[in-house]
Amino acid sequence: MGWSPDSGRAARARRWRDASAACVLLAALGGGPAQAQTIDALRPVRDGFLAPQDSPLRRTVVSGLSDAAPTVGVDTPISASSPPRQTGGPLPGRPAASGAADTGYDSLNRTRKKPRYYPAQPRPKPPPGPGTRPSGELTGQLRPTLPPSASANKPPIPAAMAGTVPGQPPRKRLKIDDDPFGAVGDYAGPFLVKGAVELSAGYDSNPARLGNPRGMPAWMIAPEFLAVSNWERHALVADLRGSFTGYGSTLPARLDGGVNPAPTTLDRPDFTGHLDGRLDVSRDTSVGAQLRLRAATDNPGSPNVQAGLARYPVATTLGTTIGIDQRFNRLQISAGATADRTSYQQSKLTDGSATSNDDRNFNQYGGIGRVSYEVMPGLKPFAEIQGDSRVHDQRFDRAGYQRDSAGGTAKAGSSFEFTRLLTGELSIGYATRSYVDPRLNRLQGFLTSASLVWSATPLTTARFLSDTQLAETTVAGASGVLVRTYTVQVDHDFRRWLTGIGKFSFGTLDYQGYGRSDRTYSAEGNLVYKMTRSLWVKGSLRYDKLDSNITGAGSSGTVVMLGVRLQN
Repeated sequence: MGWSPDSGRAARARRWRDASAACVLLAALGGGPAQAQTIDALRPVRDGFLAPQDSPLRRTVVSGLSDAAPTVGVDTPISASSPPRQTGGPLPGRPAASGAADTGYDSLNRTRKKPRYYPAQPRPKPPPGPGTRPSGELTGQLRPTLPPSASANKPPIPAAMAGTVPGQPPRKRLKIDDDPFGAVGDYAGPFLVKGAVELSAGYDSNPARLGNPRGMPAWMIAPEFLAVSNWERHALVADLRGSFTGYGSTLPARLDGGVNPAPTTLDRPDFTGHLDGRLDVSRDTSVGAQLRLRAATDNPGSPNVQAGLARYPVATTLGTTIGIDQRFNRLQISAGATADRTSYQQSKLTDGSATSNDDRNFNQYGGIGRVSYEVMPGLKPFAEIQGDSRVHDQRFDRAGYQRDSAGGTAKAGSSFEFTRLLTGELSIGYATRSYVDPRLNRLQGFLTSASLVWSATPLTTARFLSDTQLAETTVAGASGVLVRTYTVQVDHDFRRWLTGIGKFSFGTLDYQGYGRSDRTYSAEGNLVYKMTRSLWVKGSLRYDKLDSNITGAGSSGTVVMLGVRLQN
């Protein structure tokens, strides 16, 4: 079969058709725009049926985030998680520096906003400046690991206490015990009860406080009881403290050729107790009451002590106070009524007879009012006024004077609390008392009252106490006794278990109308060794001195005691 032009043209046409079919097949299998349009048309996203460059909508961050995978041939949109390019401009409608934080860098150089903190919120520490040594640097070298004591073998503890139980909420850290050797107490129902007793013995160089000292061995027992309620509302507190001081010998009935001005038996008790209750009527109103008891004797060396006594007569004062407190926001008003009864035992003389002390017995009725205002947390000024009247069982005393009287006090001050370093209350005022007998002058004078606690360091605490009283007396011609007392005490912990206490007291006794003026000085040092929470060992040394403008009335004495304290 021969070649012809028609057959050549047919062969060329077939080759062109085969080449065109191959191109179409390659285009279908290759990655071209047609494939991208097909994939975009099937994506279930915003503007998925159109190519991003052909979308009539404005490009936003949302549309950029919706593109899960980049599309071939299309520019990748800006993502919020990827850093912006330095050459790119801000998005439409977005002002410059709109993404800057309130306290971060601002390209417009606007004033930064300072963070605000709550009053009790801790402030972050400023960054250390250049040249600051690292916190872990010790003796010029960094400590690469924890000390051996931190990783040493320790006794196992329960998983619940260690906080390793899966799903257990974090344990609240316990408060550090401020007094690791203090009494723990026991719970009796809703009351926390604590008890203690001190037993000590020693020597007193002048227990009777005579001009010519006569020393005796001494011993003392001092019990304590404290019960505090644990109610959500209302409160009840019982505080009872007492002591009994005994001596190993007695004094003779006659001393230095005359009657002994001190009792032959110098043993004497001392007790102070009060029961306080508070009833919360509402959030701003409460009613309070107190029942108190005081049992003691006249101080050795006092002119109120009769000559020729066999022992000290005990004086008992039983009283009560009922009052109400009302708060009006920061203003607080308190008012109360008081009633007290003071009675003395009969005086037993060395010859076996007894004399009555009914002329010293009296009833006292009074009232008290107080107004305070909290200027700021920790500062609360107040003003207080108090009045009372005393009515004796007998109209005339043993010297023929009428001792019934009426008096009162007025004072102003403030209670404060400055960062827990200095807390307490301080006030000054004036006191006066008028007597029924015209021969007795008015008893009056300035008064000071203070109770301050200064926490100088975590190991050292200083206390200052001041008090003024208008006391009764049996001295003929004297209206009464204006007693002022000032005490400074410093406690220092050499160790948690070893405490030193230094105490100094100064007092004045002014017998107005009689012309007698006494001054008392007392310096005391104590050392307490706390063996356990329940057992303490205590040693004390005290020096007392009495100076008087009356000849032969002065005295001095030194007391040394060593004992133990048992508490729970």
